[in-house]
Amino acid sequence: MALRANGRALIGALLLGTATTHAGAGEIVACHVTYGGETKTVEARPTASPYTVAPVDFGSYLQFRIVFRSEPADLASIKLYTYARHDDVDGRPLIHQATYAYPPVPAGSYGFTGLNHAYEPRYGLVLEYWCELREAISK
Repeated sequence: MALRANGRALIGALLLGTATTHAGAGEIVACHVTYGGETKTVEARPTASPYTVAPVDFGSYLQFRIVFRSEPADLASIKLYTYARHDDVDGRPLIHQATYAYPPVPAGSYGFTGLNHAYEPRYGLVLEYWCELREAISK
């Protein structure tokens, strides 16, 4: 009987340890975005308010946005968006969107996303990116 209780306690501790390992508190998503021959790293910490995450401008016509949710477990994901910016269109037309489970599975030498290209059709622009999950450096 004591062995069974200890086994349940061990399983509970392991499950709790797994849940805290992927809590995302010390993790960031870092996307390496190349546009016009220049590469910029865009970082995102976990958020509970995905609609408040602002996109980052690339040139005059492209924007890139990362939404990183580490909890609750049923909504945990990493979503990447690329938008076009056209003065004659209301809002920002979405030209590329990708969703990855959290925690993501590494895809090789280009992080968990692999190398992606988002094409803006009006002006023939290309935004290239790949993303990785890494530990945040405390400041």
